[in-house]
Formats: sequence, C-alpha cells, structure tokens
Amino acid sequence: MKDFVQKYILYIAWIESLLATLGSLFFSEVMKLPPCVLCWYQRIAMYPLVAILAVGILRKDKKVYQYVLPLSITGWVIALYHNLLYYNILPESVAPCTQGISCTVRLIEWFGFVTIPLMSFFAFSVITVCMFLLKRYNKTSK
Repeated sequence: MKDFVQKYILYIAWIESLLATLGSLFFSEVMKLPPCVLCWYQRIAMYPLVAILAVGILRKDKKVYQYVLPLSITGWVIALYHNLLYYNILPESVAPCTQGISCTVRLIEWFGFVTIPLMSFFAFSVITVCMFLLKRYNKTSK
C-alpha cells in the first residue's frame, strides 16, 4: 500500500480535482445550469487545486499536502454544509443564497440521489483523504 500511495496518490487527487473542475464548468457553461452562492465558494476552493497538485507532481513535492489541505478542507466543509441544506437536514432559512438561484434547488439528481452538491462533497473528500494518506506515509518513510 505504501508504494501505491507514494507513486499514485498525487495523481488520484489531481485527476479528481481536474474532473471536478471540468464537471462544474460543463454544468455551467454547456448545460447552462446557474451555480448558487455555495457552489461558487466550492469552485473557489477547487479550481486552484488543479494547478497546485500539478506543480506538486512536477516538482515531486512531498509536502504538497500543506498547500492542498487548507483548500480541500475548506471546500469539504462548505460542501458538507451545502448537502445538509440540500437534503433538508438544516432549514433553508440558514442558507446564504438570498439572491440568484437557491442553494437547495434540484437541478440534477442522477439515480435518485447523485446531486451536484454530493459530487462536490465526494470530490473534496477524495482529495482530502489522499492528502492525509500522503502526509501519513511521508512521516513513516523518514
């Protein structure tokens, strides 16, 4: 497992960030689905990860997790909050979406449960777990 993590974990995180970025651009630019306020905040956290992880891969930076984790954890928290609103666990009255599209509007629901906020939560989760694994295995390899 350690060899796999050291060889491929950054690539997994980078591919996840790239897919999430391209997916969000596809939804807004091709499908013309307007992003809500929380979606914009998640984009702010996700988009730079593509470049940061790419630079980390190219430079073979074993401490790239230090630059990625603040953004991925922030995005994860926002995505968690968005999902709690979306699935009515939190009341819509606490939603920050006062102008434009509501943060709880159901634009996509694949298989009856896969939504845009859930995909974002999953993407940030994968990236965050990858970075914690990288951090853990870098500490044990010293």
